[in-house]
Amino acid sequence: MTVDAPVLGRQPLWRRALAEFLGTALLVAVVVGSGIAAEQLSTDTGLQLLENSIATAFGLGVLILLLAPVSEAHFNPVVSLADVVLGRRDRSGLTAPALLIYLLAQVAGAICGAILANAIFAIPTTLSATDRATPATILAEIVATAGLVLLIIGLSRTGRSVPVIATAVGSYIGAAYWFTSSTAFANPAVTIGRIFTDTFAGIAPASSVPFIVAQLVGALAGTAIAVALFTRSDPR
Repeated sequence: MTVDAPVLGRQPLWRRALAEFLGTALLVAVVVGSGIAAEQLSTDTGLQLLENSIATAFGLGVLILLLAPVSEAHFNPVVSLADVVLGRRDRSGLTAPALLIYLLAQVAGAICGAILANAIFAIPTTLSATDRATPATILAEIVATAGLVLLIIGLSRTGRSVPVIATAVGSYIGAAYWFTSSTAFANPAVTIGRIFTDTFAGIAPASSVPFIVAQLVGALAGTAIAVALFTRSDPR
């Protein structure tokens, strides 16, 4: 959804899966690691969130720029699902087997990324005890995910370049940290990965389920809005 199909067509599935694994792992390592660093550097919650959001925005943009030519840099199950749905008519999206491999790579990468961040800061890997699920945060996840999916599909369908998409997506997530009460997880794989760190960025297992449901609802809404606004015939 971010680079021309002919470029992706030259990449075997194992290479795309590896890119998705590494990209999602490094993304979660950035989110969790910068959260741990923020906790150690400051006792002010607002400053901690600022440090966490800046690192995540920059890190996500860099990872998209680096890995988009290999796997389209989904790093997110809802993005991969949208790719399958939107590419079904002209067979330009992921196949069902490729989708399964992408999802497994993303979830495994997210868990490994959290474990890596814990190890970098010499913190034991334990399940998070941070409860985050409330009616407000569930609504926030719907809004954040809908906006993310709308942004990615809209930019892709209007032929924007990878650097533009990387900058826009990183900027959106950085902003969504602040305009949503959930701090915009907007990613089921990242949500699962953040279960495995009892630190600033963690989320309790019980809270992860409603978060993921909200993200799926948001992805559906974002995809529907994007289809209504942008067509494949839009000028590239």
